Amino acid sequence: MFKHFIRLQWKSFVRSSSFAANLWIKILMGFFALYFMAVFLALGVGAYFFIDDAGLGDPLRVVNRFLFYYLVMDLYMRYMLQKMPVMNIRPLLYLPMKKSQVVRFSLGKTALSFFNWSHAFFFLPFSIVLIAQGYAPLSVIAWHLGIMALFYVNNFLNIMVNNQDRIFYPMLLVLALLGVSQYYGWFDVTEYTSPLFDALYDFPWTAVLPWGLLAYVCWASYRYFRRHMYLDAGLEMQKTTAKTEDYTWLNRFGNLGTFLKNDIKLIRRNKRSRTTVITSVIFLLYGLLFFTGSLEVYEATVWRVFAGIFVSGGFLFTFGQFVPSWDSAYYPLMMSQNIRYREYLTSKWYLIVMATLVSTLLSAFYLYFGWQAYLAVVVGAVYNIGVNSYLVLWGGAYIKTPIDLTSNKKAFGDSQAFNGKTLLLTIPKLVLPLVVFWVGDWLWNETAGYLMVALAGIAGFGFKDIVFKRIETIYKKEKYKTLAAYREKAA
Repeated sequence: MFKHFIRLQWKSFVRSSSFAANLWIKILMGFFALYFMAVFLALGVGAYFFIDDAGLGDPLRVVNRFLFYYLVMDLYMRYMLQKMPVMNIRPLLYLPMKKSQVVRFSLGKTALSFFNWSHAFFFLPFSIVLIAQGYAPLSVIAWHLGIMALFYVNNFLNIMVNNQDRIFYPMLLVLALLGVSQYYGWFDVTEYTSPLFDALYDFPWTAVLPWGLLAYVCWASYRYFRRHMYLDAGLEMQKTTAKTEDYTWLNRFGNLGTFLKNDIKLIRRNKRSRTTVITSVIFLLYGLLFFTGSLEVYEATVWRVFAGIFVSGGFLFTFGQFVPSWDSAYYPLMMSQNIRYREYLTSKWYLIVMATLVSTLLSAFYLYFGWQAYLAVVVGAVYNIGVNSYLVLWGGAYIKTPIDLTSNKKAFGDSQAFNGKTLLLTIPKLVLPLVVFWVGDWLWNETAGYLMVALAGIAGFGFKDIVFKRIETIYKKEKYKTLAAYREKAA
């Protein structure tokens, strides 16, 4: 039966209309996986010696001290990026198969996820180094097995808390507060968590406890999906009570106002779009890596422009790159109406511009780190509005991935968001402003570099009509391919 499941998965992959794009993405993801495996392997081999040479203490105890944050961040990344088995279960419910077999296959597939076994490329070489340095082999093996069990616990916990935003985001806030408290010396949660990980080495028999916990969450996940395996129950889309919102003040803008009203309602009423707004708020904090001097590698002034683009453009990158995918649920209906692409695209552009301006105002706290820091944000906003706002709409024409508005999975992107054309458009979005700033800074000074980036953004306004005509032509050309892709996903 499992062989049959695998055959169905393979047919689904090779028979897809986007097979070529998916194959390219699989190859690209394979290279990224190899890169991260190499990085983890290097860290696993060198972490012991780095910690020892830096005089930070016993390397094993130092790693145990931060394992709490490591595990929680692993759960966070899984929640945002890892694919859940629900979409695999739905098509199989129509086939003459036992529910228990479907559930075991779906859960077993998640157990093979890269999020689970990739950690071994750090912990396995680190454990080998510990044994080579004289640590008790039995204790090291017990510690290693206990830690790996906890990562699989995260896997099944993620399945059970899937889409539970009311639980997840408060926990994320608590984690952020704990991190800030430890950084400023107010409260150190690792004083209470590190002894738990130390016990796995000091008392090897305690390694049984994580495996017992793993067995329990695995059983609980199985029961949860087995109990909710009905299209009219656990796997149905969540429904909420409809609310009337007029936004009559937008009526003065005609059809443009109608599109804006639809976008505002979409953002307010749906989980995925709300996640986008939350993500854009998180982007506001991205500049702390560049403007605080905490990371030496980012001290070059050119990186300030890079930070400014992301701080002011969080909504632009997370929302703009998926136009028209936000409207995939009713896109065929829209295309059957007398709707001008120009008005549709202009409404998205105005929404992006308004969000960029709001992000720029909210990031005024960077003035605390100096006027140059906030100037980088303002300059980045000007470039985003004058150049990048067009480019994300342009690139959206080539992304034919429908969006499930009821789920926040893949909130940071989708495999089909990366293809040759969208990657090519990344150059003027991120690389070109850095080059422009570097030229101005090299020829004159830092202020001239900022001015040249801002002028590039201002010049973009002068070409707005020309660029929009080009984008409109591309959307019309890709129209039927987009409709076909949406129909395939909906089937």
